[in-house]
Amino acid sequence: MKTKITFISVVTLSIALLLTSCSGKGTVSTTEPQNTTAEDSTASADNSNTKLDDLYQQENRIFAEHKDIWDKLFGLMNKNTADSNGNYADYLADTAESNKDSFTDDEFKTLTDDIETIRKIEEQIAEIEKGTTESDKNGQNTNSEDASPFKNFSGQDFDGNSVDESLFSENAVTVINFWFTGCKPCVAELSKLNELNDAVRAMGGEVVGINTETFDGNESAIKEAASVLESQGAKYRNLSIDSSSDAGKYASNIMAFPTTILVDRNGNIVGDPMLGGIDNQDNYDALMKQIQSVINADSSNK
Repeated sequence: MKTKITFISVVTLSIALLLTSCSGKGTVSTTEPQNTTAEDSTASADNSNTKLDDLYQQENRIFAEHKDIWDKLFGLMNKNTADSNGNYADYLADTAESNKDSFTDDEFKTLTDDIETIRKIEEQIAEIEKGTTESDKNGQNTNSEDASPFKNFSGQDFDGNSVDESLFSENAVTVINFWFTGCKPCVAELSKLNELNDAVRAMGGEVVGINTETFDGNESAIKEAASVLESQGAKYRNLSIDSSSDAGKYASNIMAFPTTILVDRNGNIVGDPMLGGIDNQDNYDALMKQIQSVINADSSNK
């Protein structure tokens, strides 16, 4: 797994992978004091992103090390009960405890030990994000028009073709599905997402996948994800994005997978995230209702 399987902060968002760190203070040059504030701010942000990415990878290694046990827990999760403002470890612990009978004693002990390690990682993540938030508050530009993580979007599809925010402007609605290769519920819905893409394209929209393991052009992860997509007959576009971009940070805050969101032609997220696979008919019907609502709104604005 690549990134953190976290909760998307726009409601009760997602499930299954996360992050680790290093810390250290750089030396600040005073040679040109008039330029150091902006430069230090940028360096600090880059350093925070590096630490967060390290933390995400540390959590991912925990999930990967005991993959079968974690896959079982993820499959039992009630994603609608998760608290996006709480410690992810608490959510994992509550889920494990409420489903204790589904695990052997050894499996449950492994989960408990892993969760305590994740708890410590999450505390580090919270500290870094708190510092980043405070830094943002002190920034000079907080225009609400720039709030969407998809306003300055860029990425590449799995064939290496560049994609930018015109992806959204050309569609009445863009359905973005966040997934990762080791997520069984994610893989299970891929063929249904391909059907959805065929239906939505006829309505003026498009389905786009973002596999969180393929961030930063990870070639081996892209190759693996492409193979899984092909095996499931999924031909819609999937993208690799930069983990340090706004969209990458948004995806890294998802706690439950799969998660699907809708984006209008202006790059704004519309409605609530859809948690769980659309191979579930109730989820599919609910998502289609949301899609039609966005398309209707788009038509009325023309």
